[in-house]
Amino acid sequence: MVSEVFLERPQSRMSGEDRRQQIVRVAIDLFSRKGFRGTTTKEIAEQAGVSEAIIFRHFATKRDLYSAILDYKAAECAELILKALEEAAGRKDDRAVFRGLAFTLLELHRQDPTLMRLLLYSGLEGHELSTMFFETHVKKTRKFVADYIKQRIADKAFRRIDPKVAASAFFSMINHYAMAREIFKSAALEISSEKAADAFVQIFLEGLLSR
Repeated sequence: MVSEVFLERPQSRMSGEDRRQQIVRVAIDLFSRKGFRGTTTKEIAEQAGVSEAIIFRHFATKRDLYSAILDYKAAECAELILKALEEAAGRKDDRAVFRGLAFTLLELHRQDPTLMRLLLYSGLEGHELSTMFFETHVKKTRKFVADYIKQRIADKAFRRIDPKVAASAFFSMINHYAMAREIFKSAALEISSEKAADAFVQIFLEGLLSR
């Protein structure tokens, strides 16, 4: 009787892009749990199952890795946020503009709080990621909101106020709430994103609407 020989099937190797994305996901997980100072490239390599040389082959500098993290975590978020705003802004539907923004941000943070954790670590450690994030993503969205407020002031729908300050105030409400709920796990804030968004929009617009 001829014995059967079972040969181990060779594992398929990851493509360069798949490996790159895997390294980014591992780095995000470690940075969001241990901070930037508490995470080494050696740890990233071990968690990804590769050598440090592979890390540097895909990301020649740490800044390249940080940029890839922003592209992975923030680019899609910014696109979703602007998409939620543009159509309502074209109709000058104030409630829809600000509710769409508030709800989208709250849900993004609820579903995946790792970006917020990364930015908090970055700010506390004086790391460049938070500056990169602000320059590449936050500025664009805040400008959109400030420009909308400026236009509604010109339409005499909103009272006269600094549009940039008003936009910053709205984002601050949302981000503070999201941080308290998702990072600090405040039991007092366990309400749905829909209800929270409605409340913030009511507070904000009642302060802005021209009377």
